[in-house]
Amino acid sequence: MVSADLARFIVGVIGNVISFGLFLSPLPTFYQIIKKKSVEEFKPDPYIATVLNCMFWVFYGMPFVHPDSMLVITINSVGLVLEMVYLTIFFIFADYRGRTKVCISILIELIFVSIVIHITTLALHGTKNRSLLVGIICDIFNVLMYVSPLTIMKKVIQTRSVKYMPFTLSLANFFNGCIWTSYALIKFDIYILICNSIGVVSGVLQLFIYAYYSITGSKEEEIIEKEPTKEPTKLQLSVVEGPCKV
Repeated sequence: MVSADLARFIVGVIGNVISFGLFLSPLPTFYQIIKKKSVEEFKPDPYIATVLNCMFWVFYGMPFVHPDSMLVITINSVGLVLEMVYLTIFFIFADYRGRTKVCISILIELIFVSIVIHITTLALHGTKNRSLLVGIICDIFNVLMYVSPLTIMKKVIQTRSVKYMPFTLSLANFFNGCIWTSYALIKFDIYILICNSIGVVSGVLQLFIYAYYSITGSKEEEIIEKEPTKEPTKLQLSVVEGPCKV
């Protein structure tokens, strides 16, 4: 019989693999940026947000904050490195305004994280109190990022076209939420459970909308594709993963 700890470890490893794939999903975008030597209409906001998210989840997984969370640390550490690579590429090819935005945003995030770390380690005693503060902060940011695809779903509904919502990304987000929800239930972790259960709901909505408009919106999409004078709008799906993506 498989023990709860072993089952949790296996599920966590699967979650790490899926989350790693999601962290790699922006690679085509940055390949195009390097190829064209321009960031064009792409915005750094999703990657700036993911950096903050990863930093907090790495801190959450520390033994003195929330013990037995090594898999939370590993995937978010990898995610943090990848997001910084993406932002570095964006910084190189962005204009002055874009570079300034990246620098100021990262500086603000570092100050904010430093303040939380100092409050957590100096003012709070015991892993229960520390997990409470850091877990709530992590959940707030993850909930915001999980609902961010609502803008894309609105676009799909308005245009009746699913070309703005990549199916594989929506499916991966759904499975990611399911895996990390299971991880949180095996050895109950309320903070990972909250954000990922919301992620599951968000994923279901995305897949439902995709399924509906891939059938009913096909004619409208064909008409749009035939218009030679209009250039498709460039949109970005926020890819923020960890056990809450993370």
